Amino acid sequence: MEYEIKHSGKFKFVEEGDGEPLVLLHGLFGALSNFKDLVDYFKRTHKVIIPMLPLYELDLLHTTVSGLAKYVAKFMDAKGLKNVHLLGNSLGGHVGLVYTLKHEHNVRTVTLTGSSGLFENGMGETYPKRGDYEYIRKKTELTFYDPKVASKELVDEVYNIVNNRLKALKIIALARSAIKHNLGDELKDIQVPVCLIWGRNDTITPPMVAEEFHTLLPKSELHWIDKCGHAPMMEVPETFNEIFSHFLERHKM
Repeated sequence: MEYEIKHSGKFKFVEEGDGEPLVLLHGLFGALSNFKDLVDYFKRTHKVIIPMLPLYELDLLHTTVSGLAKYVAKFMDAKGLKNVHLLGNSLGGHVGLVYTLKHEHNVRTVTLTGSSGLFENGMGETYPKRGDYEYIRKKTELTFYDPKVASKELVDEVYNIVNNRLKALKIIALARSAIKHNLGDELKDIQVPVCLIWGRNDTITPPMVAEEFHTLLPKSELHWIDKCGHAPMMEVPETFNEIFSHFLERHKM
């Protein structure tokens, strides 16, 4: 995706289109390409913004879900963003929920896909010996129902991250934080409309996770996508965009 990465102070972000603000929060291995089809579709109707979360820039003490949510809050303030539609995949959904719990006045809707916050099967808390490309390839393929979606480019990107010792430590710290920061008792406090779009074949945040989110979030709706894994916006973008656009249309200002 050839979108320009913009800079404003300490913040890096992508911003495309015009209209109501739609803020996309990526996960642990959230390349910009993860959102390519989504940005291409929604930049026609919304101002689509992707803040580049500082997964590897924060000190270890603040390399947590809460630390990232605080970063998002500072970004929103710096950009003067109000009444945003938030969408988060995987860890990004978790960060979006923590942000919403503290800043609900600034959130119009929340959309979660493959979100952590209740339960997830990640890479685990440790990695095998550095340089194990085949292990990383298989783990990346497990993200999807169709392993072919895990292109060599995507596998290479994940491999390069986990093969960097400092980045691997930060990933482990964030994975542990996500597991510890369970939101089960707090979700009832979120009163904005929430759209859950879930792959029925998600093995990282399985269908039971979506069902529990649906039970605990008072104003949520749940949409299933068959033959789809942990990243529906990548694996079945047309179906995902159709569901999401209908939701946004019903909740526009």
